[in-house]
Amino acid sequence: MNKKNKKFDKICKAIVLKNGVSMKEVKKEMQSAINYAFENVTQEQKLFQSNITKKGEIPTPEELLNFVCKNIK
Repeated sequence: MNKKNKKFDKICKAIVLKNGVSMKEVKKEMQSAINYAFENVTQEQKLFQSNITKKGEIPTPEELLNFVCKNIK
């Protein structure tokens, strides 16, 4: 497991513990929210979203979180 995935898993585990849900449920809900954000987008949001490094049209939770962590100032 690489360093990026360790950070993602650590964040997910904190959500799991705080909310009493499974890791699978956390990832499913994250992906659902990301899908909604990418499918219901304004022009301004589209510009921001185009900067996110992703393999497909919509990022995975891991891809989005890695982007956010890398760009927090």
